[in-house]
This record gives sequence, C-alpha cells and structure tokens, in this order.
Amino acid sequence: MLIWTTRFSRKKAVLTVIAMGLVMVVLILLSGRTEPGNSSAQPVLTDNSQRVEYLRSLGWEVSGEPVETLQFLLPEKLEEPYLSYNELQLSQGFDLTACLGKQLERYTYAVTNYPGRPEGVQVNLYICEDYPVAGDICCPGAGGFQAGLAFPEECA
Repeated sequence: MLIWTTRFSRKKAVLTVIAMGLVMVVLILLSGRTEPGNSSAQPVLTDNSQRVEYLRSLGWEVSGEPVETLQFLLPEKLEEPYLSYNELQLSQGFDLTACLGKQLERYTYAVTNYPGRPEGVQVNLYICEDYPVAGDICCPGAGGFQAGLAFPEECA
C-alpha cells in the first residue's frame, strides 16, 4: 500500500482551484467551438461555386448564379414563421437556433431537374458564417409546395 501526503497552504489551495477553473473554462470554450448548424460536419461554403456544388451533391441541378440573394438578421428568439420553418430544418438535420441573433444570407437558385416540373421550382440555401444552416425546395404560387433539400424519391 502506498500513501502519499502533502501539505497545502491556503495560498496553494487557492492557486490550485483557480488553475483548475481556468483549465475547465478553456476546455468548455474549445468544446463549444462548433460552427452554426454543424451537427454533422457541414461543408464550408464561401463562394457561389461551392454553394452550387453543395446543391449538386444533394442531387439538384441549379442555375449557375442565384436568382436572388438576401441578407438578414435572425432574431434573438424564434417566433412564427421561423418556428414552423425550423421544424422543417430540424427534420433534415439543421437547426436555426444555432444562429439566433446572427447575420444570415439566403441564396435562391432556379432548379432545373425537379421531377415532373421543368420550371418554376427554386431552392433556398441559408448560410451563416460560411456554413449551410437551413434550406428548402419550393414552388411558389398555385399548386406550390415547400420541402426539405433531399432529392425526392417519388413525386406526387
């Protein structure tokens, strides 16, 4: 049996507690350094070609340039219509709550390969700090729809 003893003065005890606290703070900060919406290692999308390639990797053929871009500040608290929209995002692995109070960019592209609809379909891709944090496929107007980014297996 080995017994080890040491003498701790109050000064050493206080310094030890402070040092351990600093180590814990550093570990917490480092473990919390995830990117917005990065629950499954999302790619960095810093330019248009990367965004187009990302959408192609999901199965979508899109126009080379966005038909619309928009920048906006996401509120500090999600309320409608963001709450409903975030439900769609949660179902596909995104979460807008990671970007509360931050600047988002929305890039809208024309989709050219939606099954059964050669035109009128768009994809919206939301970017926060160069990471995709939300997205949807939509067809505005009568008979329109809104769905997640997954390429449809079957279309009604």
